[in-house]
Amino acid sequence: MNTRIETGWLYDFYGPLLSPRQNEMMKMWCEDDMSLSEIAEETGVSRQAVSTMLHAAQRHLAEYEKKLGLLARHRHLTEGLEKCLVLVRTDPAMAERKINELLNEEE
Repeated sequence: MNTRIETGWLYDFYGPLLSPRQNEMMKMWCEDDMSLSEIAEETGVSRQAVSTMLHAAQRHLAEYEKKLGLLARHRHLTEGLEKCLVLVRTDPAMAERKINELLNEEE
């Protein structure tokens, strides 16, 4: 998956855990789709400082995911529910079993 997209997903889950400055720059990069130069101009720092800050923030986000696994859990549940939607039309009993399996994983 594209690094920027993956980082965006991680930012959605863990952005509030970053420092205010990292959060601000990650928002500009992920959500506002700004370039490093644009962020540098907006924040009044060098392009290199923005790059360093974003790399540090990305490392933090990856560490949070490694420890907490919220994005992986979200993806697993979404994939399971998408399969259940297909099964509801073709095999409702199997869909019910799969839904119960997903729910039991959460206990």
